[in-house]
Amino acid sequence: MHGWIILDKPKGLGSTQAVAAVKRNLREAGFGKVKVGHGGTLDPLASGVLPIAVGEASKLCGRMLDASKAYDFAIAFGSETDGLDAEGQVVATSEYRPTLAEIEAIMPSFVGPIEQIPPAFSAVMIDGKRAYDRARAGEDVEMKARQVTIHSLRVSASPREQNILTRRRGDAEKLDSVALSADVSKGTYIRSLARDIAKALGTVGHVTMLRRTRAGPFTLENAISLDKLNAFGQGAAQDIILPLEAGLVDIPALDLSPEQARAIRQGRVLTGIAMKDGLHWARGADLRPVALVENIDGELRTVRGFNL
Repeated sequence: MHGWIILDKPKGLGSTQAVAAVKRNLREAGFGKVKVGHGGTLDPLASGVLPIAVGEASKLCGRMLDASKAYDFAIAFGSETDGLDAEGQVVATSEYRPTLAEIEAIMPSFVGPIEQIPPAFSAVMIDGKRAYDRARAGEDVEMKARQVTIHSLRVSASPREQNILTRRRGDAEKLDSVALSADVSKGTYIRSLARDIAKALGTVGHVTMLRRTRAGPFTLENAISLDKLNAFGQGAAQDIILPLEAGLVDIPALDLSPEQARAIRQGRVLTGIAMKDGLHWARGADLRPVALVENIDGELRTVRGFNL
């Protein structure tokens, strides 16, 4: 029982609750106590791809946290909330509404490395305490800017084609909301991105819809619904659990001889293997993963070993 369950997390379910649901289903299916972890927190108000690692795949959770992610989201213009989402309290308003042309014109300025201030209602640690705990307690939370990278950002469709709080105003070109798609680096807050886009347009805004469409190598095509997870049974394990190596498809595989595989399992350094520098996943003669390894200047070292 080592691999990935890719959950299409529904809105309203927290990441920790999703992990608990997987543990419960595995236990009820007769697998006993299995180590489970998630590959990147997803807000309760967001839906979409949540990779959940089972067994030895949990050793790759840190790598999944560092992976890039993709989102579809919608910004409602005219009001900003303290949580930068639809459930927050309104803290600023504006009568100005942008045009589609104005929105498209500023998109390039948000692509590439940018400085971003995370929301006060976020999981960022401040002096040993989560920012959202401080914010909920009424504290004045000062968030520090951080650098993130927006790999791509685009208007995903014309607002009149959306069913996400989009309507036309009296002026046919002025928009109350817009739907966007973004591919971003780790640590990026889409709620902050939405806030900053609205401000750059001379107004204010907040996120009304947020859906993660990709996390690392995993997409919605890999994901299962919560209903399918809850119907999980021991006989259906192969239908929903992806192999451990599914989380490693973005790096090369390295085939080892039995002696080399034994050395890697023992934590020894291998030399003399003709290969490029960087991360690889090593596999034995049976094609099962042996370890996540890194080659630097001709020395192959184990990063994480797998006990399969």
